[in-house]
Amino acid sequence: MTFIARDVTDAATAASQCAILPLFQDTKLAGAALKLDKASSGSIKAALALGDFSAKSGESLMLPGTNAAKRILLIGCGDAKTFDREAARKFSRTLYHALLNKQASEAMLHLAGLGLKENEAKWMLTYLARHLTAASYRYTETVSKPRAAMKLTRLVINTKGAIQSRLAASALREGNAIGLGINEAANLANLPGNICTPSYLARHARKLARSSAKLSVSVVEEKQMRALGMGALLSVSAGSEQSAKLIVMNYKGGKTADKPQVLVGKGVTFDSGGISLKPGAKMDEMKFDMGGAASVFGTMRAIAELALPLNVVGIVAAAENMPDGKATKPGDIVTSMSGKTIEVLNTDAEGRLVLCDALTYVARFKPAAVIDIATLTGACVVALGSHATGLFANEDVLAEQLLAAGTDSHDRAWRMPLWDDYQAQIKSNFADLANIGGPGGGSITAACFLSHFARDYNWAHLDIAGSGWNSAPKGATGRPVALLTRYLLDRAGQ
Repeated sequence: MTFIARDVTDAATAASQCAILPLFQDTKLAGAALKLDKASSGSIKAALALGDFSAKSGESLMLPGTNAAKRILLIGCGDAKTFDREAARKFSRTLYHALLNKQASEAMLHLAGLGLKENEAKWMLTYLARHLTAASYRYTETVSKPRAAMKLTRLVINTKGAIQSRLAASALREGNAIGLGINEAANLANLPGNICTPSYLARHARKLARSSAKLSVSVVEEKQMRALGMGALLSVSAGSEQSAKLIVMNYKGGKTADKPQVLVGKGVTFDSGGISLKPGAKMDEMKFDMGGAASVFGTMRAIAELALPLNVVGIVAAAENMPDGKATKPGDIVTSMSGKTIEVLNTDAEGRLVLCDALTYVARFKPAAVIDIATLTGACVVALGSHATGLFANEDVLAEQLLAAGTDSHDRAWRMPLWDDYQAQIKSNFADLANIGGPGGGSITAACFLSHFARDYNWAHLDIAGSGWNSAPKGATGRPVALLTRYLLDRAGQ
């Protein structure tokens, strides 16, 4: 979708297929709304007088238009005094649904009617562009008749009296890029495991790199992994015919000497549980177990779209977890790249095994900070449901930066404890660490396990087992691309 910011002097003569007017309850028509009401022979006042439209938050009404504006769409915004960011998000959702089944391919939103301060107008336009872009995503890869998408392909924002058009254009560009990143992540995670294999992800990374001169890709193959001592990652792919891949995406948008931000994604393209086989019910959803990797791809896509002046390394630890005669067994002991030995008590706790070697590997980049993202534990779903991502960190400033980015983007996280008290649960009689810590605090003990491999730098772990996909309706959410991109925009001073 194309977004354009433009100052329009006279709303009544501005040509569009649909003029969008935000209206508050119990307020007189003014500005663009008053001009369009006069141009449409009083149709807006008539709709209000008849009670066909009350301007309640979430309400919409499509009216016949004028010679210039072929349709007039009224969007209710409720009480002007209580119009906040939640109301702005609701406005965006209402706008999308009101246009979803309409034939208008172009529309103009008259923003001044909301009476927002410049800061809030900028935030709203970022969210609006992101929401419309992400909501327009349709899965098409393996269906002959995809669900119908919104016809709207071009939205013009009339910035007159609301915000400088330059700032509006920047906000729209940012929101659109984040939306494209969300769609990138959702589409990869929605692909079935027989298509989206570790090799597929490696090819996709190279394809992504071709779209940006600042992005380069290298892939560590299993032979190199053995030479590096990545016994933990290799133990996960041991039972699969699909070779593991460590995919390294290096975005160089900052100065050469600037330390990079590093994102590490769990990329288990299908998780059967291995020898510790999962129950059959909903096992198909284990194609989403590479949601962390998908979010790394989506974030790299977003920052490349924005040409962000920052150095970012995206790492994807990709493997398929399957049972066969060569598969790792419960009780086996493997040696990680760090040299620590791990007793694999449960082969379904495989995400931390692919991540621990990746976390050791990334130290070579001398990172400013490392953030890993993983659909790691069912325990996190129990603790937080689907609304919040679980956040663990070994450094308070990094944790606060991520929490702030999540709040601003409404892709929220909640900080969980990473206390030493929990470390006793992952002790082993036969190795340095056990890969599970018992039934209590499962998401915490998983994070404690990962913390052993991230002691040389500032590190955060995002558990998206609850937020990464929905079961009804089934599909990936593209989270936490918005959080990560906002975090990186903040680090770049944007």
